[in-house]
Amino acid sequence: MDDHVSPGPRRPPPRTLPPALPRARPHVLLLPLLVALAALSLAGCQGPDRTGTDDRGRPSPGPPHPSPYGVVFLGPGDCSSRGPEIREVFCRSEKAVATVLARHLGAAASGPVCPAATDFVLHVSETGAGARSRLTTGYACMRNLRPPHPGDPGQGGGPLTVVGDCVTAAGDGEVTETACADAGGRAPRYRVESAVGRRAQCPDDTALYVSLRGAKPVGCARRSSGW
Repeated sequence: MDDHVSPGPRRPPPRTLPPALPRARPHVLLLPLLVALAALSLAGCQGPDRTGTDDRGRPSPGPPHPSPYGVVFLGPGDCSSRGPEIREVFCRSEKAVATVLARHLGAAASGPVCPAATDFVLHVSETGAGARSRLTTGYACMRNLRPPHPGDPGQGGGPLTVVGDCVTAAGDGEVTETACADAGGRAPRYRVESAVGRRAQCPDDTALYVSLRGAKPVGCARRSSGW
């Protein structure tokens, strides 16, 4: 008689779960994103026209779109190119020729004085759709990245007359700045030796009073034939 061993109660086969499906992301977030992208595209198409004119009288249109380097076109520490079109460029670019020492709103004639090391002044204006004149229109005090530096004392250039500069009398109470090393025939020449708040503070040997800008608006100049 054969012995049969009962296998016991049968267990149900394991259930196989369907593979998990990726969860769908809510579509409600896509609308603000699309709106934002559309707004950026519109701003890029309607960017303002920026124009720069240096103090030597050469107009230079800037880039037609907002500057990628900051809110203000040619802000302090930015660099520019030079030529028919002055543009804001990276300071390490081979096209960079000058850097911004200071940036002010309004007109250079009535606004804050540029630093003494300024080589030239760039007048910036912005027009057209999307112009942000309150932020960008004004002037930039520029210094060349490489010599020459006409704004340095005695070099005979730059937008400011500073201590160490030389001038010649031009008549009608006007003076013309000239390089101190210039041995030409423009005599007499005077060198601004100091700057004071009022004429009475100038040394006794002062031969010419030169109008300066800034906290000390009087330049005390001494006559000399050359240095």
